Amino acid sequence: MSDGIDRARARQVADVTIGHMLRARALQHPHRIAIIDADRQLDFATLNARANRLANLLRGMEITRGDRVAILSENRAEYLELMFAAGKLGAIVCALNWRLADRELAHCISLAVPRVIFVSPGFAAVAARLDAGMETMIQFGDDYEERLARASSDEPEIAAEAEDGHVILYTSGTTGNPKGATISHRAQLARMHSSCVDFSLAPGDVFVAWAPMFHMVSTDQSVHVLCLGGKVIVVPGYDPDRILHVAETERLWWLVVMPGMIEDMIAAARRRRTVPRGIKLIGAMADLVPRHQLAEITSLLQAPYANTFGATETGLPPASAGRVPIGAAPARLPKIPSASCVFRLVDADDRDVPDGVPGELALRGPTLFSGYWNAPETNAQDFRGGWFHMGDVFVRCPDGTIEFVDRVKYMIKSGGENIYPAEIEQVLLKDPRVADAVVVRRTDATWGEVPVAFVACRDEALTEADLMAACRDSLAGYKRPKEVRFIAVDDFPRSTTGKIQRHEVEKWLRDVNQ
Repeated sequence: MSDGIDRARARQVADVTIGHMLRARALQHPHRIAIIDADRQLDFATLNARANRLANLLRGMEITRGDRVAILSENRAEYLELMFAAGKLGAIVCALNWRLADRELAHCISLAVPRVIFVSPGFAAVAARLDAGMETMIQFGDDYEERLARASSDEPEIAAEAEDGHVILYTSGTTGNPKGATISHRAQLARMHSSCVDFSLAPGDVFVAWAPMFHMVSTDQSVHVLCLGGKVIVVPGYDPDRILHVAETERLWWLVVMPGMIEDMIAAARRRRTVPRGIKLIGAMADLVPRHQLAEITSLLQAPYANTFGATETGLPPASAGRVPIGAAPARLPKIPSASCVFRLVDADDRDVPDGVPGELALRGPTLFSGYWNAPETNAQDFRGGWFHMGDVFVRCPDGTIEFVDRVKYMIKSGGENIYPAEIEQVLLKDPRVADAVVVRRTDATWGEVPVAFVACRDEALTEADLMAACRDSLAGYKRPKEVRFIAVDDFPRSTTGKIQRHEVEKWLRDVNQ
């Protein structure tokens, strides 16, 4: 029986995009500062006018809805101008990771086939070297400003629709080529809502965008803050003194700190005797941070640490409401599920697992990405059954919280038992004498595979026997490391988000055995 509702018309009249949001803020708060970077500051009226000029420039180049435009640049105000210009036009921004090798960058470009690339002067030679068949390369600086000056600042008709792609972020992955995660306008606005509900984002808040803008943590959060009339302070990379200076002079929403940089940030805060003006929340990826660092950084910056779990594909959900209190070094890190999604924990056959049994997290919700660009087989697998399968294993606790176990694809199979390395790492990281640790698999003639721990110490008196004793107290016998190797903390290979690259460490064992 028909309900008389035209679904297509309902979707059309419900469309709100990133472009609409900036236009509204420019009308409401034209003289409020929107962006500060090293060279200038832009108020909302100026930011909107420049985004309009850029949208009209692209339209003059016959860039239309659904076309891709690439950017290869460090963090700068122009990055956000492009995000909003494309948002008005309906074009999709391909945020290229400048840390990738030429071969990987060429793959990212050939995957999405952007028609134009914007580059900063520092990466112009890289872009030219790629020679990827793009029609135009526009360099920030005189070239960019001259083109913008010739374009109209009139408000273009917003062509984008809510389900159109807004940005493609390339997932790093541990094996194979990067995949292009397509984030829609719908997902961006739902992620903004999640930031408000679970991360206490409020209109007018301030965000420091120091992490590379080819990552979700800077692109998503910068867009959300600007859409709500807040201020983004752009820092072109990790600069602890600059970041802490901002924390000392501005009331901040969320100050992102990453595993691998926290010890250095602690040292810088002590050296500067930092007294923050006020920070609502700090941190990311608490599971990967030594517990003593959680206590120290929260005490120094006087803000709780985000005990969360999200991904490029999901935004802040599925777990974005948890906090580590100031000064706490918790033994466990149970997470509070986000109100912005529904999820299941499933086994290899997509059957729900009971409480206490590890299962892959599969979820639904408006913050989800639209899929990987030009990867139909991967999308069919990851979205099977109408749920997005994250590839991350959790257990559900009786109180409804969930605890991270490990990645599905990195598992140690020892004597018929499954061992998740992160479970062992959690035990090692509880010891305040441990600076960082990672567990990898080693082939074994008897058991097939066994765990081996690589540990960096803060205290040279720490011994393998100390750590083995801690593991005996907390882990089943088959889960305990068969060996502990001590290394310098700077020797850990890390991704751009600070995660230790487990597969690279595993190669050390293979190299020794060859």
